[in-house]
Amino acid sequence: MASRTHIDNPDVILIGSGVMSANLAALLKRLDPRLTIQLYEVTDGLAQESSDGWNNAGTGHAGICELSYTPKREADGAVNVSKAIEIFEQFEHSKQFWSYAVASGMAERPKEFINAVRHISFVHGEEQVDFLKARHAGMAAHHFFREMEYTTDRAKIASWAPLLLEGRGNVPIAATKMDSGTDVNFGELSRKLLGWLGRQEGCGIATGHRVIGLKRSGAGWNVRAKNRTTGEIHVNCTKFVFVGAGGGSLPLLQKAGIPEARGLGGFPIGGQWLVCENPEIVSSHQAKVYGQALDAAPTMAVPHLDTRILNGNKALLFGPFAAWTTKFLHKQGRVTDLPFSIRPNNLSTLINIGIHNLDLVRYLVQQGMQSMADRMKILHVFYPGAQAKDWKLIDAGIRVQAIKKTDGQAGIVHYGTEVITDASRTICALLGASPGASVSVNIVLDVIGKCFPQLLASPEGHARMKAMIPTYDEDIKLPENAARFREVRQQAEEILQLR
Repeated sequence: MASRTHIDNPDVILIGSGVMSANLAALLKRLDPRLTIQLYEVTDGLAQESSDGWNNAGTGHAGICELSYTPKREADGAVNVSKAIEIFEQFEHSKQFWSYAVASGMAERPKEFINAVRHISFVHGEEQVDFLKARHAGMAAHHFFREMEYTTDRAKIASWAPLLLEGRGNVPIAATKMDSGTDVNFGELSRKLLGWLGRQEGCGIATGHRVIGLKRSGAGWNVRAKNRTTGEIHVNCTKFVFVGAGGGSLPLLQKAGIPEARGLGGFPIGGQWLVCENPEIVSSHQAKVYGQALDAAPTMAVPHLDTRILNGNKALLFGPFAAWTTKFLHKQGRVTDLPFSIRPNNLSTLINIGIHNLDLVRYLVQQGMQSMADRMKILHVFYPGAQAKDWKLIDAGIRVQAIKKTDGQAGIVHYGTEVITDASRTICALLGASPGASVSVNIVLDVIGKCFPQLLASPEGHARMKAMIPTYDEDIKLPENAARFREVRQQAEEILQLR
């Protein structure tokens, strides 16, 4: 794929080949084609860990159906939808850049990485039906969500997602729907963007290389990467390091020894999915359906029944189910990752978090002891007619939740991505969870603004960014910009073949 493996003394070194590194590298190279860039990836292929299609939900998170983004009700009963609005706008940035990538030849055949799939919120029980009605009222009042439909009519819900009603008893139910949702194969998207990067002058991609050393050198960094096959060690110097290594980011930050990483810890949580590939069942469900959180489950474990389109084939995934692990990476992790990440400066934080999150510990133990029958019982909340013979259990990716001293007694499992940048702005690392991949473009825009402000300071740099992300410096949340939002969204979705 790449025309070269190693670039000596590049301007930028990226560690990890997931969606964060892919978007950052592509944006940087487009903003300044003179930049030299080297990427190191520990696996033998690209985007094989958290960004891989089977290792995440593949939901284009836009706040449409995820009830965990709108958990709070005000004193008057209204639901606070501000977080959903924020995430929707950020996902629009991602779609705009990805459409630019398609239009400019960086990423061909968009249906291989993004497809239109309706997003549905589904609840049962009088209390949750009342909540969803209030949520819909708050959402539909904003122009982002004006097309959202709400219903308690069972026949209508069945027309949206037949499996939800198959075999269901006479309990109060409600659902909302938007047809403009998406299913995204973040792994395929990453491979397309990095495939383009590898063909550019001054860019190198080295798979099968584990970064084993990060040491400050003058105004930059010395990076030591070991070839996993030959054992050869390659030493490189750079002005800027981006650590987009998923669960592997924390150990690398600790190797770098920057003050900003002191006291930082990580708590890995494995994931599992139930998968159905029975053509008759798969063809009868064309939606991503998110439900209400189960008792004791963390926010990241809100269950959902998803249409997935991977490698041109459709499947249904249900979950996620959590799993106890001490590894920080699914494929290249080691069981010693968690114990070896413990330092004197983060030990007290880890102990304190453990003491105040016993419910989470019990939840993980319970999840790990589940039988297939236990998992099917949860699936029956969504799809009462499901039969175990049609489903199999697979392992998914590992999410390492960042733990900071400022977390105190708070729960450690929360949404969002931690961006760790040193004072000199020569190294940046990302840790965190959902909705990171969906809003990856917005996240790396922050990285560029902090660490490469010179690329945006000139009129030429600003124009290049506007060409890639038309609403880059516009607030399309405002009511007066509703027409502008619709215009740009339509153009992006036509290019991405979502309409």
